[in-house]
Amino acid sequence: MKASTTSVLLLAVAAAVAAAVMWGGSGTTRAPAPAANGTPAAKPAAPTRILAEGRLVAYPGAEVEIGTDSGGTIVSLPVDEKAALKKGDLIAEIRADDLRAALAEAAARKTEVEADIRLHQLEVARQTKLRASGMTTQQLLERSQRDLEAARARRQTTAAEVKRLDAVLAKARIVAPIDGVVIARHANPGETVPPGAKLVTLADLSRTRIEAEVDEYDAGRIRLGAPVTVRAEGFDGKAWRGKVEEIPDAVVGRKLKPLDPGRPEDTRVLLVKVALSEKSPLKLGQRVEVEIAR
Repeated sequence: MKASTTSVLLLAVAAAVAAAVMWGGSGTTRAPAPAANGTPAAKPAAPTRILAEGRLVAYPGAEVEIGTDSGGTIVSLPVDEKAALKKGDLIAEIRADDLRAALAEAAARKTEVEADIRLHQLEVARQTKLRASGMTTQQLLERSQRDLEAARARRQTTAAEVKRLDAVLAKARIVAPIDGVVIARHANPGETVPPGAKLVTLADLSRTRIEAEVDEYDAGRIRLGAPVTVRAEGFDGKAWRGKVEEIPDAVVGRKLKPLDPGRPEDTRVLLVKVALSEKSPLKLGQRVEVEIAR
């Protein structure tokens, strides 16, 4: 009798546990409990903010990698990292002794042709007068005119060669295309570099903004002009204000590995651009946390 009673109790406990798992297990959504008046409870309010991770970037055209069009040996690279440059300041100079010699030779040929042209012009004038008085032949006049035209053609050729060599020589002197600060130097004086080699990276640090990687699932909740709060580690909780200034029309692969291990790495994101409303000590490429108000 006692054994039978014990079995019944055990069966009752097992049934209660099964019911609890069925109705209260993980991942199951329950209906909202009715209010006192019998109406369904209100749904939870939608989040009022969107959290994302991002980094400080330069505006388009405000960060440039400067290289050399022509290869050669670097004879001068007078800029170091953190050097402030103005547009047109010298960054580097490539050895170009051969080019300078060729340019001087072409310029001398041009001067020689100019002298020939003056001589042929005098000859044409003289032959024209003689022909008018019948003291020379038409053939001699036409020959002098032909010599003049040939000299003028040589002048065009030599002028073009001088211009070409001058343009090539100008490429041996690399100058800053924008105002900015040298944030990286990729070469040193004395190195021989190929065409297209990087020399320095220059950035205008006054033209920076935040590029926030917003999950594609939140793309429809972003609006232009929305207030943004930006934070970064190492600044004792200090925050900087900003606003959404650009929303792209396409999602892309994530560039930053999420700091939260619970967030998937393969999620596609919207690279939302945020303009900072105040100065910040953030560095280019520095990782930040972004909070966007809805």
